[in-house]
Amino acid sequence: MSSNDHSGVHYDRQALLNDNDLLIVYRDALPSPIPAPGQPGTHSDFVPTEPELFIAILADGRVLAFNGHVDLGTGIRTALAQIVAEELGTPLNAVTMVLGNPFEVPNQGPTLASATIQITAEPLRRAAAQAREHLLDLATRYFGVERALLVCRDGCITTEGGALPAVAYATLLEGARHALKLDINAPLKSADTYQLVGHSCARVDIPGKATGALTFVHDVRVPDMLHGRVIRPPYAGHDRGAFVGTSLISVDVASVKLMPGVIEVVVIGDFVGVVAEREEQAARAARRLKVTWRTPESLPDLENVEQALVGLKATRRVLLEEGEVDAALNTATHRVQRRYLWPFQLHGSIGPSCSVADYREGKIEVWSGTQNPHSLRADLSRLMGLDEGVITVTRMEASGCYGRNCADDVGADAALLSRAVGKPVRVQLTREQEHLWEPKGAAQCMEVDTGINDYGELEGYRFVTRYPSNNAPTLALLLTGTQAPSDVPFQMGDRTSVPPYRYRHRYIASDDVPTLVRASWLRGVSAMPNAFAHESAIDELAYKAGEDPVTFRVRHLNDPRAVELVSALAERAHWDARPAFSTPRSNDGWHYGRGFAYAQYVHSKFPGFGAALAAWVVELKVHPASGRIVIERLYVAQDAGLIVNPAGVRHQVQGNIIQTLSRTLKEYVSFEQGMPVNREWGSYPILRFSELPDIQLLMIEQPHQPPLGVGESTSLPGAPAIANALFDATGVRFTRPPFTAESVRRLLKEPITV
Repeated sequence: MSSNDHSGVHYDRQALLNDNDLLIVYRDALPSPIPAPGQPGTHSDFVPTEPELFIAILADGRVLAFNGHVDLGTGIRTALAQIVAEELGTPLNAVTMVLGNPFEVPNQGPTLASATIQITAEPLRRAAAQAREHLLDLATRYFGVERALLVCRDGCITTEGGALPAVAYATLLEGARHALKLDINAPLKSADTYQLVGHSCARVDIPGKATGALTFVHDVRVPDMLHGRVIRPPYAGHDRGAFVGTSLISVDVASVKLMPGVIEVVVIGDFVGVVAEREEQAARAARRLKVTWRTPESLPDLENVEQALVGLKATRRVLLEEGEVDAALNTATHRVQRRYLWPFQLHGSIGPSCSVADYREGKIEVWSGTQNPHSLRADLSRLMGLDEGVITVTRMEASGCYGRNCADDVGADAALLSRAVGKPVRVQLTREQEHLWEPKGAAQCMEVDTGINDYGELEGYRFVTRYPSNNAPTLALLLTGTQAPSDVPFQMGDRTSVPPYRYRHRYIASDDVPTLVRASWLRGVSAMPNAFAHESAIDELAYKAGEDPVTFRVRHLNDPRAVELVSALAERAHWDARPAFSTPRSNDGWHYGRGFAYAQYVHSKFPGFGAALAAWVVELKVHPASGRIVIERLYVAQDAGLIVNPAGVRHQVQGNIIQTLSRTLKEYVSFEQGMPVNREWGSYPILRFSELPDIQLLMIEQPHQPPLGVGESTSLPGAPAIANALFDATGVRFTRPPFTAESVRRLLKEPITV
């Protein structure tokens, strides 16, 4: 199989597996998608027979490095290349990363939950180190000197002082095949010697994007390509219920048969699509096609999301139970009992999802923006009735998702339409379809009951969260009847479910509930709502204790790194210690406040493992009469352990801050008659550039600590820091994002005070 990683480097996989004059590091193939521990994956019956490659040093000195995750625009292609180049002692531009395509890369499951640098990069790092050690062994024999005298530098090996001429890696490999089975314990370089890791490097993907080179799936064009459009059922955004896959009554093919360019109308169960010669022809035909549907029945009432969430039948998972929580709360001097509610939100990909599929002679290739290439291939196998060995998923860049949008759905759509016509078909969803049908970021309800004693010490903490999701199966599987709708809850509500503070008695539980509307993970997953509840509650306890919010937190934090981070941010933000709402300040109708919050994103099912630590200080003003909130300044600190590419992390953190502001201040999905109604940007506003505050970042450097994931963590303290600042400004507790002007006006008329 000849391969190309879309950065211009061509190679032959079979040559890598069999030829001489090169070095590879591999592991035996794994039988099914292997996500990070506790993360979602898709079952696969595919049993690969070839080993999985991590490192290949070619005869011309180039290095190929393979990772199972994909770059969702976050810069991991660059950071992974830095890791490899650092351990191998090669120039960065000598390393080409191969990402995502299932036949080429290790099977490491979906790209999510900040797991790439923290988790899936580890075997790659070890493989590069193992290759370096093997090259040093070869050079020892080549030079006939002690191994300790040799160093790897710029793709060559020489003595430390340069007394001997340098020998290129390629020269050492000549005449033999070097195949090393991955040693996960291969020795790594000391952080004190790093030349690339820990230093800012320009993103390797930006030049191609800036010059218009082929990088995005929307730009894929293949010979004889046709265009498709899908017509979705009337139960917009729902994938659970007896009506799913059974609602189509009839399709009048004659209504479009004579339209220019129309080639085929495809109907399978509730899946309906049209194929035409040109995109605009397919779009017109999709609008004109006469389709008769049954009206869906028994849709949930979602105009009151809180009531709908609380009314769901739940299966409780007790995650942690320590001490006597009830007794502690009943004797607490000050007690706080709150219900916090998080709304359904959109991923809001700026470009609607797109895919191209080419089905010919019982084989299919799909070009996709998926974050789950292995899982998509397994889904296509079930949908098409094909062995995974004849399905190629070529992962291309897309318009971003930060969770599961419609990328997999549209890939399956294109596959069905291509099979029907025997030619490649490109399908791009409309903005309306993307908004209505994408798996929403799940709404969430959190119940907190907590208290302190006479000395202001934390006593009990009872926390129960409910997160409605069924993992949003790929839509075509459901619409065609290939897979039955499922009401089995997806257990993903326990991220950051345990607060970081020393409560003497704790009861932490997740109420697993089925989905209310098609829902899956969105950046921060359940951790963002859970942290909102934790940090709002601790702030309220600090107020009841009459203490400064930062001082109170530091006094009860367990982790020394958390204390260091919180203290450093307070210093950077010139935090003036005082109880919240103790010195109200107003001017010309505006009320001013500042708020603080800290959190650590915890991956996976309980107990999980921690990613980066983050904290926010928010300075804002709010206008009660209009409800308008203006964020004037943000101070954000993060401890991500070893930072591979500081520039990339800064970009990631800044983007996360902006998205978090938008989600906290503006974003929520509206429902009418049980269905989402946000069809365009006008009904789902996002933050504007003119609304951006001054953002001050503090990156805590920990070069001797393992790297921690940064994709999610920065989002967690955002909403509670804003809510706590609003309390400091108004004396009212805000428990239900987003804090829109309407909700601010309403809440200030009917305040939740303490």
